[in-house]
Amino acid sequence: MSAIRLLVLGAVRQHGRAHGYQVRNDLEYWGAHEWSNAKPGSIYHALKQMAKQGLLHAHDIAPSTAGGPPRTEYELTAAGEAEYFALLRAALAQHDQKVDMLSAAIGFVVDLPRAEAVALLKERVRALEEWRSTVTGYYTPEEGTGTLGHIGEIMNMWVHSADSGAAWTRGLIERIEGGAYVFAGEGEPFVGVLADGQENPYAAKSARSQGDGTSVEPGGDGAAGRKGGDGAATEAH
Repeated sequence: MSAIRLLVLGAVRQHGRAHGYQVRNDLEYWGAHEWSNAKPGSIYHALKQMAKQGLLHAHDIAPSTAGGPPRTEYELTAAGEAEYFALLRAALAQHDQKVDMLSAAIGFVVDLPRAEAVALLKERVRALEEWRSTVTGYYTPEEGTGTLGHIGEIMNMWVHSADSGAAWTRGLIERIEGGAYVFAGEGEPFVGVLADGQENPYAAKSARSQGDGTSVEPGGDGAAGRKGGDGAATEAH
């Protein structure tokens, strides 16, 4: 699964309707450009691709004051809403998710009802325990990992990863069952997005000054065709 799809869908959903710069700004506010592939070019590409796939509806609004092309705002379609929750549920329940996918899912976990979030996380613990037993029962010799030389450290790493992942997940389950956080249907959730035009204190350097020396102001419209931090062309949508 792709973390960028979950991140972009989740960011757009939190706004209701959002243009590309808002999505990029939110993901940088969350630090996603550091722990995932959510770089500027990837974000704009994901928005366009998911619009083509029917997951997002693109609205062209008034042209920018700088005279550029109309800005595009995106909102989730019914298919996009279904895709978002499918990605979220799978990322929380499956034991073998990459760190960026799991991180994105934890960031959106409160979009689910509390009981469902707990059930998905319990499924993750079950899957981790099953995977651990596979490692110890199938891959590890009866005499112990020492008989495999340094290769045995691979099994040690797998077991440690399963144990630490399960322990962390159980702790999160305990906190959620204890009443932590505001989940869907319980009231106003924690707001983790920036208002349009709000300065982002955690923005990547590329958000203000591109590698080609072109400045980009927060909320600006005139960045079409400039290079993002990953070298890919970006558009001010």
